[in-house]
Formats: sequence, C-alpha cells, structure tokens
Amino acid sequence: MSRNEILEIVKENVIEVLPDLEEHVFKDDDKLVDLGANSIDRAEIVMMTMESLSLQIPRVELSGVKNIGELVDTFYKKLNEN
Repeated sequence: MSRNEILEIVKENVIEVLPDLEEHVFKDDDKLVDLGANSIDRAEIVMMTMESLSLQIPRVELSGVKNIGELVDTFYKKLNEN
C-alpha cells in the first residue's frame, strides 16, 4: 500500500469522526488537535486507521507523532516492515 493510500484512509477516518472537516484540504503538517480533535477523537482516528490497515502498534510508538504526515509515515513504515 502506498503512502498516499494510507493518507486517504486517515483523511476518511478524520472526516468520519469530525464531519465538519469534510471540505478541509488536508496537509501533512495538519495537527489533529488544531483541527478540533480532542484526545478521544484522536485515539478513535488512530484505532480506526490501524483497523483498516490490519496493524497493531503499541500506543507508546505513536506518542511522538506530531501531525498527520508523521502519523501516515509511521503507519507506512510499520506496513512495510513485514
């Protein structure tokens, strides 16, 4: 799976959790918190994306992720480790 495909999955999940962002143009440096996602929203977006990608990543490995681009990069890296 390409990085862009993963980005699309993340965007779909963000919009599902935060429907007001349907018209938002997502960029790699967007921070979920700046887009209005509280901690529960962020956890849900991450969990939904991991489910979609059939990934299991310990939360501690995601704690340093600062924005959508870094989240996508982390998922992409994990998918390609196998």
